[in-house]
Amino acid sequence: MSSAGKWSDNPALNPRIQAALRRAQVKLQGFHSALMSHTLSKLSIEVLCSNMTFDPSALLLTPAVTLSSGCSSIDRLLRGGLPVGGVTELFGPSAVGKTQLALQFCLSVQYPPEHGGLDSGAVYVCTEDMFPSRRLQQLISEQSVLRSDVPLSLTPKSLSDRVFVEHAADLPSLLSCLTRRVVLLLSRGLVRLVVVDSVAALFRSEFEASDWLQRHQQLLAVSSALRRISRQFNAPVLCINQVRPRPGPEPGLDPGLTENTTDPAPSSFGPALGLAWSNQLTVRLMMRREEGLLVRGDQSSTPRSLQVNFASHLPSGCVIIGVWREGLRGEDQSQQREMDQSGASV
Repeated sequence: MSSAGKWSDNPALNPRIQAALRRAQVKLQGFHSALMSHTLSKLSIEVLCSNMTFDPSALLLTPAVTLSSGCSSIDRLLRGGLPVGGVTELFGPSAVGKTQLALQFCLSVQYPPEHGGLDSGAVYVCTEDMFPSRRLQQLISEQSVLRSDVPLSLTPKSLSDRVFVEHAADLPSLLSCLTRRVVLLLSRGLVRLVVVDSVAALFRSEFEASDWLQRHQQLLAVSSALRRISRQFNAPVLCINQVRPRPGPEPGLDPGLTENTTDPAPSSFGPALGLAWSNQLTVRLMMRREEGLLVRGDQSSTPRSLQVNFASHLPSGCVIIGVWREGLRGEDQSQQREMDQSGASV
């Protein structure tokens, strides 16, 4: 058999083995008759080796479609961009550039697929601050600089008209927005990207420390709505998250629900909302400031690192980016990085 789906669901296989074979994307040839007459535990290693072809690279499950950021450095880190049909979290300290990167995706989604977009719009759900319309207009005016690879004839027109903005002041409003208005926009084909900025704000403002059970239930309701949206409409969902200090649980969160993961690049902060939220994610990205200075023409920027915290289809990695008039871009040979302590460029 050349298709894993037809044999991996065979009732003769242990369910755990079925799931493992699906994840590994193993392909079998001439093996179906053996599965029909034996259980896997009775099959010899020689039969398996002679009938099975296995691609080790398939262990990293690459999404079929991604949404480009418009920056080649970021796209290389994410192997194309945000996964379509999954929930991505971007967390980091305040004013590090999370919202600006989200705006960048809101513009990129409008480009045709051959240039990394999805030829549709975006819906931006604000839960704490006003929508940064001035910065969006600046990014739009600088699109020819950021997306110099795209011919002007293929650059989408009226980019701001396809960014729909919603505001949610409390959790009932957020759930109503996600399950009604956002679903309506998606079902009509007006948008293919959903951004929530930020997902943690309402949970931190509406609950006391003793309300952790109710908080947990509301958190699962919101995360389930986001996952349902991403799967039903095959749309990328980007959630901006706040941070909490390390170590120790987030105030007001049941200690049993506190995240206990190892950060490959240890920092003084971690994502808010804990393990219950983490289990709903497809990708977790972290942004933080780094030492030094990036200089590019008449512009300068404090370096930021964008790091893959976890993802089933991505290896661990990090890219240094700067915040410029045209958006967030990675370092290249035309940029200089000047270290604060020594003053020498690298």
